[in-house]
Amino acid sequence: MEAYVTHFKKEAVGYLEFGHPAGNSLPSSLLKQLEEQLKILSEDDAVKAIILQSAGSRAFCGGASLSEMKNLKELDEATAFFMGFANLINRIRSLNKFIVVRVQGKVVGGGVGVVAACDYAIALDTASVKLSELSIGIGPYVIEPAVSRKIGATNFGLLSLDAHEWKSAEWAKQKGLFASVCDSEAALNQSVVNIANRLASYPKKANESLRKLHWKDTNHWEKLLPENAKITAKLALEKATQNILNKL
Repeated sequence: MEAYVTHFKKEAVGYLEFGHPAGNSLPSSLLKQLEEQLKILSEDDAVKAIILQSAGSRAFCGGASLSEMKNLKELDEATAFFMGFANLINRIRSLNKFIVVRVQGKVVGGGVGVVAACDYAIALDTASVKLSELSIGIGPYVIEPAVSRKIGATNFGLLSLDAHEWKSAEWAKQKGLFASVCDSEAALNQSVVNIANRLASYPKKANESLRKLHWKDTNHWEKLLPENAKITAKLALEKATQNILNKL
């Protein structure tokens, strides 16, 4: 499989899909394409709700591209890399329609932040989650606001400290990251479509207004996430971090 991002429509629902051969990890190029194509769907009046999904069945998202992270040399370059997640999360935050995420497999690092930023996450029961950042010498600074907003500061703290440990899909549901968990891929697919179609059936203004209510008091993320991207970038350039990355 080659890395890709694509979008398409089925009736009133817009689909945004990505894939990468390295566990659906996200290099800068894919992050930029996701943000750009999400903007297109957001501005399409025929689209009333959005589904975010990824390719394959093993992993939903492997987080930031480690191969790209290994080659970061300068602060500006490293900051731009982590700004990919900042821009994508801020784009999701500013949408005028609800976004449902289909989580068919494991989710790591930045992928957890993307899931947390979506309005409604439906997962397969094998979709475990992990914030592995601390174990490689950085931290989940860029995604922290989105994850803490969804599961609370205490659970975010636990997830970020247990950087070596996978948390089950049921754990993620109990903490609020996942809205529901399905026991088969067929049930997952049907549930995702049903939720998206139901949301798309509601009046446009009602959806827009409720989404603004859900995202109240987050306008400061426009400044906060870039600041957090720079913190992460500095840590990524540390010798200890680079030594860990070069061993992976």
